Amino acid sequence: MKTFEIIVKGYVQGVGFRYFVQKEAKSIGIKGYVKNLENGDVLIIAQGENYQLEEFVKNVKTKHHYATVKEMLIKDIESSDYDGFTIKF
Repeated sequence: MKTFEIIVKGYVQGVGFRYFVQKEAKSIGIKGYVKNLENGDVLIIAQGENYQLEEFVKNVKTKHHYATVKEMLIKDIESSDYDGFTIKF
């Protein structure tokens, strides 16, 4: 199991993006959380198998109807145990 830290840049706040990310994560079986950052970016911590993470990243980048994802910065981080997928405020 891998854990990614994903910074999503673009028009991703104020359009229901965190709720969309949570729905996608739960449907794919990703664990972790999503959180708005003060600079307008969105932080996602995503944990799952390689095939789950690949599908999740693709969906987050392309499936939201109102958000515009300009860039996703993805890096592997130390795994922790996450219980489900939550929205942090």
